[in-house]
This record gives sequence, C-alpha cells and structure tokens, in this order.
Amino acid sequence: MNERLAHQSQSAPLQRVSSPMSAAPSARAERLFATRAHSLKLAAPLSAEDQVVQANDDASPTKWHLAHTTWFFETFVLSKYLTGYKIFHPDFGFCFNSYYEGEGPRQPRAQRGLLTRPSSADVLAYRAHVDDALHRLLSPGLPISPALAELIELGIQHEQQHQELLLTDILALFSQSPLRPAYADTSAAPGRAPASARAPKPTWLAFAGGVQRIGHDGEGFAFDNETPRHDALLQPFRLARDLVTNAEWLAFIADGGYANSAHWLADGWAWVKRDGISAPLYYMERDGAWMEMGLGGVQPLDPSAPVAHISYFEADAFARWAGRRLPTEFEWEFAANFCDANTPDALLDLHGSRWQWTASAYLPYPGYRPPSGAVGEYNGKFMVSQMVLRGSSCITPEGHARSTYRNFFYPHQRWQFTGLRLADEAI
Repeated sequence: MNERLAHQSQSAPLQRVSSPMSAAPSARAERLFATRAHSLKLAAPLSAEDQVVQANDDASPTKWHLAHTTWFFETFVLSKYLTGYKIFHPDFGFCFNSYYEGEGPRQPRAQRGLLTRPSSADVLAYRAHVDDALHRLLSPGLPISPALAELIELGIQHEQQHQELLLTDILALFSQSPLRPAYADTSAAPGRAPASARAPKPTWLAFAGGVQRIGHDGEGFAFDNETPRHDALLQPFRLARDLVTNAEWLAFIADGGYANSAHWLADGWAWVKRDGISAPLYYMERDGAWMEMGLGGVQPLDPSAPVAHISYFEADAFARWAGRRLPTEFEWEFAANFCDANTPDALLDLHGSRWQWTASAYLPYPGYRPPSGAVGEYNGKFMVSQMVLRGSSCITPEGHARSTYRNFFYPHQRWQFTGLRLADEAI
C-alpha cells in the first residue's frame, strides 16, 4: 500500500491489471459501488474538522482520500469512456491529483492539510456526481470493453488501498491530540489483531529452498510490480511460526535494544539518535504500565499481540538482537504459497494481522517494464530506496491480500500496521 500505502500508501494509486477481469458487468458494478460506499462508512465517525487535518507529511487528510479516489474515476474512467461527461470542477484536478506528472501540476503532498476548501460537503457532492456518472456508464446491458473492465478493477483496488490509508492516517492524527480520541469504541474498533495461540518458545518451519517460481501467475488482478513471474534461487531457510509479539519487544527494550548501536544499521542508528526513538510509534508509559494508542483509543498493551508500528530499521535491529534475520520477500512468498497449498496453519498471521518487513529492497523483477501512460507512474518510478513488506494488516480490506502483493515503504516509516516475522538459516 505506499499511496500505496503511503505515497504508497505512498497502504495507493494506480497500478495495473495483469489480465482481463472475468467478472460479469453486474458483479463488477456491485463491487465498485460497495467499495465506494465503504469509504464513506469509514469516514462516518469523523467530524468535518477531523477530515481536513494532515497528521504528517506521509499521511493525508480523510477528505483528501475521499476526493482523490473520486478524481481517479473521473480522470481515468469517466473522462475517457462516458460520452458527454462533464468535469465536476476544473480545479479539483490540481487539488486531488497525487503524483501523476502526466496529469499536470498538483497541490504539494505535504500541504494537503491546507485544503480547507473545497469543503467536506463539496467533496461529498463530488463523489455523488462521479458515482451517478459511473452508474450511467455501467448501466445494465451496456457493453464493457476489456480496457474499461481493467480500469474499473484498478479503481476498486486503488480505493481499497486508500481505505487502509484513511484508517492509518486518522490514527496518526488522533495520536497527536492531547485528548487521545478513539476512532470507534473499543469493541468495534479495527486494528487490534487478536493474539494467536502461541507455543512457549518460538516454533520454526523449515523449507528446502531451491529454484522457485516467484510473482503473480496471471490469474485475476495484480499490480504491475508483482510481475513478471520468474525463477528465484532460495537457499534452505526457516521461518518463525509466529510474528514477534509485544512481550518480545518489551524484552528488547528492557535489554537496552534502543541504546546499543551494535544492533543497528548505520542509517538506523542515526535515525534513533536524531529522532529520540525508544519504542514503537504508539507505545506509551503511564504510571509504570505500558499502553498503546490504537483506533479504539489508548488501551493497555497486549503482551501476546503482534508488535505494530515499527520501522524497517527497528525490525532489522530486533532481528540482530535476537540472533536471527528478516526473511527475503522471495522466501516469504514461497513459504506462504507452500503453506497455503499444504499446511494452512503452519505459519500464523500470514495475512490479516501485520504487514511484515522483509530484507528485500523494492526493485523491479527481471524483465519488468512499467505500463505506458499515467497509470504506469505508480510503481516503476518508486523502485529505489524502499523496502518490501509482505502479507497484509488487520485493517486491509477484505479480499485485498494475496501472497504476491508487494507493499513498500522507506526504512524509517512506521505509521502503518507494520511488524515482523523472524527468519534463519536451515539447521
């Protein structure tokens, strides 16, 4: 997800469908409008004031997410495929374009929170205008070309990425309020992944390695950075059954993990010293007890839950402290596919808990070529200085995860639900 998940997400934007969608037009339209409605549902607990503020340069206001996903459909779908479509407002392209150079100038990313106008009501009117046009475009009985079907699917996937971003960005905002408000009541709040049943000591699953096929196989949707499918040579390796927990992270803190430079990469240690890092992003101590800020507000830290909101630098330092390492993205994908096909419960929390840092730099696969046009700007131009995460998080929309999905962030970023799984060489 950088907007994908920060940017991508930075969580979103556009990538490409690897093959034509097989869903019937009516089913595709149902998914589209269900996705559009869900974005509004996520924003419903928020006030107009909540929706305009930007927590940091990596995050975006809720109002901007709602408008940007709408701008995508207006720009890439309706303007090209609906005869007679009228742009809602000529200046909205400047306000809500993210980073598509091919679509012209835009509001600087770090200044999206300055967009007090258009108002939240104007953004809702914008969404209604575009949704009405999408209904006309997808009227029952009208033919849909493969190219249009791909763009509709891409728009659905893109909006799902922004739904995850919307939640992580509002958490970042609320965490900086002296009131520490809850996005939702504790029982209903997303983002608190239940702890898995855990063995007393780390349990490891061994894999033989060898030459393995990596990447999307062409069935269904994939972003372009998941292709082309190719061979990767893996040495024998082991993966931990569980994600690293809060209890394990507290042991790292107690042992001086943030104070010992021997555990850290040079850039990571510089980051720790410069920014005064001493715990995961939303950890806090109150009256001698560890607490954690989440979408349900401030809650006691659950020792058995997977640690969240850590950077690559922190994940790598913990792995070194533990005498282990992070898995490569190819080890993670091969293990996930193997377990899905053979032993589904062998590795816990592959999906739906935490995005998992890998040791792999975000680089193109052999033979990768970015798609032509503006939608090709999403992945290829970001393939530098970032690290890959695999899996999905507890706030990733249902149906959005798969074993080949490549999320990516800069090594210092940690406002997403990011954690880690340890790896080691085979014994």
